[in-house]
Amino acid sequence: MSGPKFSDITLPPDLTGHGKGTGPVRRRRPIYVDLLPPCNSACPAGENIQAWLAEAQAGRYRRAWQILMRDNPMPAVHGRVCYHPCESHCNRNEVDEAVSIHAVERFLGDLALREGWEAETDAPPSGRRVLVIGAGPSGLSAAYHLVRLGHEVEIHEAGPLAGGMMHFGIPAYRLPRRELEQEIQRIQRMGVKIRLNHRVDDVLEEQTNGRFDAVFLAIGAQLSKRVEIPSRDAGKILDAVSFLRQSASGDPPKLGRRVAIYGGGNTAMDAARTAKRLGAEEALIIYRRDREHMPAHPFEADEALEEGVKINWLRSIKQIDQTHIQVEVMRIDEHGYPQPTGEFETLEADALILALGQDTDTAFLHRIPGIRFKEDGTVLVDANLMTGKAGIFAGGDMVPSERTVTVAVGHGKKAARHIDAYLRGTTYAPPPKHPIVGFDQLHVWYLTEADQREQPVLDPVVRAYGFDEVVQGLSEPEALFEARRCFSCGNCFECDGCYGACPEQAIVKLGPGKRYRYDYDRCTGCAVCHEQCPAHAIEMISEPGA
Repeated sequence: MSGPKFSDITLPPDLTGHGKGTGPVRRRRPIYVDLLPPCNSACPAGENIQAWLAEAQAGRYRRAWQILMRDNPMPAVHGRVCYHPCESHCNRNEVDEAVSIHAVERFLGDLALREGWEAETDAPPSGRRVLVIGAGPSGLSAAYHLVRLGHEVEIHEAGPLAGGMMHFGIPAYRLPRRELEQEIQRIQRMGVKIRLNHRVDDVLEEQTNGRFDAVFLAIGAQLSKRVEIPSRDAGKILDAVSFLRQSASGDPPKLGRRVAIYGGGNTAMDAARTAKRLGAEEALIIYRRDREHMPAHPFEADEALEEGVKINWLRSIKQIDQTHIQVEVMRIDEHGYPQPTGEFETLEADALILALGQDTDTAFLHRIPGIRFKEDGTVLVDANLMTGKAGIFAGGDMVPSERTVTVAVGHGKKAARHIDAYLRGTTYAPPPKHPIVGFDQLHVWYLTEADQREQPVLDPVVRAYGFDEVVQGLSEPEALFEARRCFSCGNCFECDGCYGACPEQAIVKLGPGKRYRYDYDRCTGCAVCHEQCPAHAIEMISEPGA
């Protein structure tokens, strides 16, 4: 008679399936290892994602947040605006969907703001002063990490508010101002001084007058790139950066009923969605490539389309005559580049917003001896982020790099470490990285159906008429579930799989948080523990002297 089948969560050891088996002399021995999770490796801010996820899994949210804060001073911001490359590299993609790392980060960031948690810092005062120019993500990050290292920091910001393009370039429906301002205020409470409406034109004079021992340049890319478009009688033409800045300041320009946006990046999507919220009946994006080759992230385009934004792919503006925009139909060649076809169309728009990228205004640095520039105006720095002038460092949008909030924050942390070493007369050497662990190295025998928890979103009809936040956060049960979807790739999480599978009782438990050790007097090198370990935290090595 057959009955229901049951299976133990720990697989029984297969002593017949080894390639080499065991014998009277042990040829191999197991060792515990730590490998680099691909999420950690992909994070531009250098977060120890796996570590804080592990604490969140256990419900130790404050501890998880403190680990997060070692690398990133604004988790509530990043949980909203980071494009989370960590998730693109998550090994769980090979099973169902990536762990929603950004959503758990946002949960922790928002919880910390509600509870009033403060970052831990215990470094003694160094007596050194550092000037940071620019209060955007890179400047704020550098200031935060420098204060944690014991230095006195002042940020000089030309604008009326701290945050840079986070405040003036990212619309409130993606980044609510309350959470942004709260995280900046926490940085200030740590001792960072921010002088607003203070434009720096002479860096060396500013450094001398303020008795600063080092300078970090963190000017954002706030100049819109221009393009020459023939026009008989041009109508209203604006640049996207100025348009978004004016809109964020509460004094948006009048656009008219139909608005065209020229460009295919995330800024173009933000400009179009903002125009709709400001009353434009029609917002039309004109882009010279197809959707496959657009620089905007796919979800940005999806959300824009949901809100009624129209996108005219494969079109390039050739001429403007008042409200008439002549565009040429393009085609994509075998190399992915747009080519003209000789076919033309005419579109109608009351205003045209140019969203063709941004540049950094670095002209004020040309008077400093030793600083060199690329043709696009960005500053050349060495591996330590120091410019050609000793003691002056640069990062974020000012240097050749990808321009995102998370990359800028990572630059700020990196610069702080090198500035700290410079002030102490040493050199900062980052610790060597472990090898990255891939999915094919895992022994994930406990596969379960655990779909990613989706973040709620506002209905498109509702969100098109205001700047309320579109994407909502996870509840505590959802965030806990999401954190527990992590495989802990490459690192022991004390699942007891090796302990339960060892046929020789050669594994000794050392207590919670202390992992295990091997009793090699008992171990035969059978490799059952290695095959059992789901995270690949055990490797087999040749027996020393064998």
